[in-house]
Amino acid sequence: MASSLTSTAAPAGAAGLGALLLADGRLPVGGLVYSAGLEPGLADGMTQADVPRYLRARLRTVGLVDAAASVLAHRAATSDAGFGLDDVQEALAARTPSAPLRDVQGVLGRGLARLGERLRPDHPATVALRALGRAPLRPVALGCVAAALGVDAEATARASLYDDAQAVASAALKLEPGDPADAAAWVLAAEPDVAALVRAAVAVPHPDDLPATTAPQAEGWSLTHQHRTRRIFVA
Repeated sequence: MASSLTSTAAPAGAAGLGALLLADGRLPVGGLVYSAGLEPGLADGMTQADVPRYLRARLRTVGLVDAAASVLAHRAATSDAGFGLDDVQEALAARTPSAPLRDVQGVLGRGLARLGERLRPDHPATVALRALGRAPLRPVALGCVAAALGVDAEATARASLYDDAQAVASAALKLEPGDPADAAAWVLAAEPDVAALVRAAVAVPHPDDLPATTAPQAEGWSLTHQHRTRRIFVA
């Protein structure tokens, strides 16, 4: 008999813990390798005082795109949505013009896919992710793993946005050490943005409608950061 860790259906109550699990920036590799663009931003002259504004600007641009893509992947993996994971992957890649950022999204996506294989290998969402046949970008993997854990679309979008904000806040403590309470306050202050962006992400009906609110400055930073020999994070 399969254990509860490898069964197709999520145990009762698992969805709540699943959402918290996915919002933990350390899992599976996220916050350990990814600063959400903060490291190259600081190298280009940003200061710690700029971090709260940067965090919220990311949420309204890259964060929204990623959250909406995770919702679309969730739908594609769990229902007859009229589009597939390939469509979501292609739409998201088209809105991520920086090759280094696509690469790091693939690293994070592979880590999440591995998590899905370990926890819910037989779930249809995990099977669909496996069938993609290439490294899924992080939001695509997040949507599928969330579905496999029984997390609904709204909670998936919130986890995606929280993870982005927390990635910035936690990276700031490594790059420009300060009071951890301040970093927590930055994330909490972003709650109105997150609430509005969750609604916007859930309302996106199709990959063709995925927002294209990219951040050109961050894209440029990623291109220079890949060549730095002294860095803590890959991006």
